[in-house]
Amino acid sequence: MHEAYVLPGPLALSRSTVDRAADRRADAAWLDSLWSDDGTRVLLVGDGTVPVDGDSLRFVSPAEAPDGDRFLLGLDDDGVAFVAVHVGEKPDGGATLREVGTVLGDRDAGLAVHAIALANWHATHRFCPRCGGPTQAEQGGHVRVCELDGSQHFPRTDPAIIVLVVDEKDRCLLGRSAAWPGRRFSTLAGFVEPGETPEHAVVRELYEEVGVRVTACRYAGAQPWPFPSSLMLGYYATAAGEDPTPDGEEIAEARWFSRDELTAAMERGEVLPPSGISIARKLVEGWYGRPLPADVSRR
Repeated sequence: MHEAYVLPGPLALSRSTVDRAADRRADAAWLDSLWSDDGTRVLLVGDGTVPVDGDSLRFVSPAEAPDGDRFLLGLDDDGVAFVAVHVGEKPDGGATLREVGTVLGDRDAGLAVHAIALANWHATHRFCPRCGGPTQAEQGGHVRVCELDGSQHFPRTDPAIIVLVVDEKDRCLLGRSAAWPGRRFSTLAGFVEPGETPEHAVVRELYEEVGVRVTACRYAGAQPWPFPSSLMLGYYATAAGEDPTPDGEEIAEARWFSRDELTAAMERGEVLPPSGISIARKLVEGWYGRPLPADVSRR
């Protein structure tokens, strides 16, 4: 196992500085008071976007906020409350996390991820999965309660593994999804199945997708991935350098790369590496030994 590989720097969507104030979500009177406080900062969220000005989120006051499900996002060190309102469409100036996740500061990145993840869940859980009755948001948007049977339903997160595999020659394995542009290569990934550990998922997914047998794996780090509701668990793994055999459905192409081969392929424009927002890019950079060229990723 290559113990020396570590994820360099912070992960774009794992940054946050705001206290989520989970202990105050059940305090309905306090939550109501936030909406009469001019100091409360309201973030609009809709259609997977939040309003952005340059490299910062754009907030409105409670008096300016439209109707919609209300979410408590948290409190900063000065006691300023941050909340969100889920609107039905893209707000003015709305941008996706893919567009701005790497340029927002730590506080705003955390707020945006939290708000978009909650909005994605609320949009698909309007009705009770037990009886079909309508549900309503409570506890600062972190619970939905069925109006008919009183059952509580909590935001879901789907765990997925994402893994950089290295062989005995210290080459890394990258694959191209059948749904991606022809030059985009990245690490391999897949969802953790019920009753399965993430480590078992690493072994299963690599064999299913490219026919490579993992011999060992090590957890490297994680970040939320609200597209719409995943948590990406990053791993480094080792495997024998057998020729990959892509399944042709999820993975169209897979190749082993030495550092020199990957450098040359990127310089020739034959390979586009993972985007800066993805944990995949950090996994590759941990093995590569330095940042991947920023201009290459935008071609």
